[in-house]
Amino acid sequence: MKIAPLLTKTGLSDTSIDKRIATMLAQRWVPRHVPKGDFLVCQGNEDAFEYMILSGSAVSHISDAEGRNVCVAFHLGPAIMTPNIARQRSQASLVNIEIMSDAVVASMPSNELLALMIANAEIREWANAILRDEIGSKAEREWCLAALGGAERLNWFRSRYPDFENLFGHAYIASFLGLTPVTLSRLRNRN
Repeated sequence: MKIAPLLTKTGLSDTSIDKRIATMLAQRWVPRHVPKGDFLVCQGNEDAFEYMILSGSAVSHISDAEGRNVCVAFHLGPAIMTPNIARQRSQASLVNIEIMSDAVVASMPSNELLALMIANAEIREWANAILRDEIGSKAEREWCLAALGGAERLNWFRSRYPDFENLFGHAYIASFLGLTPVTLSRLRNRN
């Protein structure tokens, strides 16, 4: 998959990027194959990159002291992944990004993207729109967890992420929705 078309179609209604600038920006991203089961980054390790998943799937999850994982994001290619500024502190990753199916992932050093954002207003607006979209998604999930019961959370998930039940493990979906796998299974059997 080519990178430049993905940059011009971020899925954000208020942002577009000129094809010439997208082509220049696309040349800065380095694609590579990442096999299922690998991690792009592990929680606590240094992470100085931006990522986009060109094909395949991944999840972002946080591990607690007992080794339990809480899923905080799903990534299905082609898509731009959570910006570095929203997933790291003091250059250490707050999350694990685990590849769930063989994937092609492109990366770019965060400091290079920041320099391009400073130099070019169109790139800055594009990147800021991606960050705004990510903040909106996280706020929507937070609202879902606080305001909805289990069945409503599942309905919210299905409307927000069609077909993800068939693409991602149910244990990750359950943790994303703040449910146990058993509760999720019961709710799925009711519908």
